Amino acid sequence: MSIWVKISKLIANLAKKGEQLSNIFIKLKTPPEKTAGFTIAVIALSAKMAKADGIVKPEEIQAFSQVFHIPKNEEKNAFRVFNLARKDVAGYKTYARKIYKMLYTNSKILEDLLEGLLHIATSDGLYHPLENNFIDEVARIFNLNDVTLVTLKSRYIPNESINPFIILGVNPSS
Repeated sequence: MSIWVKISKLIANLAKKGEQLSNIFIKLKTPPEKTAGFTIAVIALSAKMAKADGIVKPEEIQAFSQVFHIPKNEEKNAFRVFNLARKDVAGYKTYARKIYKMLYTNSKILEDLLEGLLHIATSDGLYHPLENNFIDEVARIFNLNDVTLVTLKSRYIPNESINPFIILGVNPSS
């Protein structure tokens, strides 16, 4: 089916529902998480997460491949971006801000992304303080609340104590 047939059907469906023509363009817009800019930012942020403790280990590269599924025909390009970005941690905040700017209305995707970064950080069996700083800063940039951050960390960090008061969102004196 050609793009023009799809557009015609969309317009016909909108007309049946009595929607305005201006709404068509909103519905046709590519979701931010399906754009090249988002993909590059996620790959770069993931590579910088792997580098946060100073060494990118094979387990971290494998974890990246497990979390972010890359079509076989795009692996070469994706790993070119990954290898360029993993040279140092500098600029990770910029990538995090760009991702947040694209997805600030979709906290679920931001949470999923942070969980992927935690998976990469802990895939080598260690969780370095510099990785923790990285995760905390990205969570702050993504505007994720403490409950979400604590919950995500508890899934990946061994012996991470879970404060039930934070999870419940209540004061310990309540």
